[in-house]
This record gives sequence, C-alpha cells and structure tokens, in this order.
Amino acid sequence: MRGLLQFYRALNALCNRQFKRRAGFAGSQCGFSGTVSDSKPQPRFGLLFDIDGVLVRGKMPIPAAKKAFQKLVNSQGQFVVPVVFVTNAGNCMRQMKADQLSHILGVPITMDQVMMSHSPLRMFKKYHDKCVLVSGQGPVLDIAKNLGFQNVVSVDMLRESFPLLDMVDHNRRPKVPSSPIANLPTVEAVILFGEPIRWETNLQLIIDILLTNGNLSGAHQSQKLPQLPLLACNMDLMWMAEAQSPRFGHGTFLVCLENIYKKITGKEVKYKALMGKPSELTYHFAEYLIRGQAVERNWTQPITTLYAIGDNLMTDIYGANLYNRYLEERTRRKTSKAVNDHVENAWESELAPPSATSCKSILVCTGVYNPHTEVPNDTNQCIKETVFHGHRDFHFDPALVEPGHIVQDVADAVELIFEQEKFVPQ
Repeated sequence: MRGLLQFYRALNALCNRQFKRRAGFAGSQCGFSGTVSDSKPQPRFGLLFDIDGVLVRGKMPIPAAKKAFQKLVNSQGQFVVPVVFVTNAGNCMRQMKADQLSHILGVPITMDQVMMSHSPLRMFKKYHDKCVLVSGQGPVLDIAKNLGFQNVVSVDMLRESFPLLDMVDHNRRPKVPSSPIANLPTVEAVILFGEPIRWETNLQLIIDILLTNGNLSGAHQSQKLPQLPLLACNMDLMWMAEAQSPRFGHGTFLVCLENIYKKITGKEVKYKALMGKPSELTYHFAEYLIRGQAVERNWTQPITTLYAIGDNLMTDIYGANLYNRYLEERTRRKTSKAVNDHVENAWESELAPPSATSCKSILVCTGVYNPHTEVPNDTNQCIKETVFHGHRDFHFDPALVEPGHIVQDVADAVELIFEQEKFVPQ
C-alpha cells in the first residue's frame, strides 16, 4: 500500500504541473478563449463520461453534474452532442443504469447511451451458445441472457449442486453428509462480470472449474489440456465511493484469482478478452455508440473527435490515451494505404471502422485523483521504482497516464470542450 501511495503521489505531482500549465483555471472558471460560430451548430465531437467519481460518489450526485448536463440538453430534452456514459460497473443492466442517471442528472437518458463494462460481450457470439459460468453480483443470469448468452450457470448454482466444494465458511458447510447434485452441464467458458460478494466462494469454484475443464464431478487435472476460455470485465483495482479513500474493485479480485491460479499450477491464467476501461475494445464500442447517435439525429458531419472525462489515471486516462494511440496508428496506416494489409481485430470488423481520428482525455478532481495529495521530492525516481498498479496484461507507459487537460469538475470539463470546439448550442 505504501508503494501505491507513493505512485499516486508521483503522478499527482506530474499532473499538478499540468494543472498550472495547461488548464488555466482560477477556482472553477475556464481560462480558454476562442471565437464561436453564429451558424446552427452540428457537432463533430462526442463525449464519453465516466460515472463514479465524475457524476456521483456512491449514491450521492456530485453538484457539478447537473450544471454540466444543463448545457448538453436543449429545451426539447434532446442532447446537443452525442453522449455515452462509459462505466466499469457491471452489476446491473443498461436500462437500470439509464434510469438512475436520468434521476441524478435531471435529463432523459436512454439505455443506448449507457455502456457497462460487459456491453462488448454482445460481440462475442462464438460463446453465446456455450454453457458459461458467470461471476459477479446483481442479476448476473439476466445480464448474461440480455447480452445474448443462452446457457448460463451462476456460482450460486454450482454451490447448490456441489455443496462440498465451498468450505471456507464453517457456518455454510453442509450439516449432514451430502452428495453432489450433478444436474448441471459441463461449463465451456467463464465470464467475470465484476467483484462478487463472497470472494472465497467465487475464487474456489472458478479455480475448480478451470482445473477440472468445466466438470466439477471430477478432480483437478494436470494442466495438459487447454485452459477454458476466460473473459473478464472491469479491471479497476480501486474505485471511489462515499469513503475518503478508494475501495477495492474487480481488479483486486482478478489479482487474487491470477495469483492463486499461478500458485497452484505454476502457470499464468490466460484471458480470451479483457473489457471495460482501459481496453481499446471498450472505447471502440463506445465510439460505435456515438456514431449511432449521430446517425439517429441525422447529423451528417462525421464525429472525428472523442473527449473522455474521468477521475482515474489508471483506467479513464490510460484507456483514452491508449485508444487515441490506436486511432493515430490507424490514421497513419490509412494515409500510407496500408490498412488493407493490417490484420484487424475481430471487434474492428464487427463494429465497422471508426470515424473518430482522436480521443482526448480530461481528468477531473472529484474522484480517485486528488490534486492536493502530498508529493515526494523525487517524483521521477518514485515512478521508476514503483510497480504499475494497472492490470497484469497492461504495461506501464508514463505517456498513457498523462491527461490532456485537468479541470476541477465535470462542469468545467464541458465548458472547456465547448470552448476547444468553438461550439455554442442553440
């Protein structure tokens, strides 16, 4: 934990320099200037909003959120720019999250504007007809079926069918000898939606599934067989609720799973896909939703710029900058006429090429990031010596955690974007 604090302090120091150099804010007032057009505006940009730490803290709305969205909706209740809410939460369906946001922000939000960490699973059709084990909390079976999965098993269903496998909590152990109720099909893939409630139960049974190749009636096998497909949503190590300090997220659960698996087998657990911020897949899916809104509103100008507003350097800023790097590389290939020679990811071909050519990151100070944290003397050395606290399969790159702009809150972010784009809604 000491290393983590040092790491964030070092990043805070770097970002504080930007706060003074780039943002140009006095209090919460934006210092940017620019000319505006008198013609009826048609946006060429879209907005990607994180939720926790940007719009809410736990269940409490952040005061600047309503102010920001008053600028984004016209008198008919329509958004004047395409907006997608990109959250790493995965414990509910999009409609419920849309209803919550509508209540908090005081503007109508549709489920098509909401992207949960598990939303890209709709594209993984090769698994939709397989028997999948899902882990998380909330209505996990309903979420999975809504995403297209037809044969779904939950951890609770496994525990009921194999009562002798969950033994950590003595009070939950069977009171009398019992035999497995083997009425479940063999599991063919595992999907991790988010942090579960009983970590010890989920860790035990997920490991059991992986080491028995999906058949809990048998014993753990030597790892000669290929590992079952494992797909994980939400890699946040921590997230910001009402407490003064960040709380454990699903990324912490994944750290536990990865290390237990490696300790038992001597091998790294492998993922077929990681989604949720900061993965490129998540931002590409969000860009696809942005394009859909523009088409629905008959906006003919292509959406060429995305602005991603978040509070977490390791997810929101890293992810936006990583996707911007992907867009820049794609533009470079297109310019050099090398796009056709490039082997596209499955999700690229599934969603069609993006119209966006850049994704700009904006960091707010109302969540995980704290600009007032005490800073060590030698920030560069601290960063070099500290372990990266993003997910295992993502590598630390200082350029990816450097925000394009730092503002006080989401209202300042919207004001900044409008001035950058010289956009005046009618």
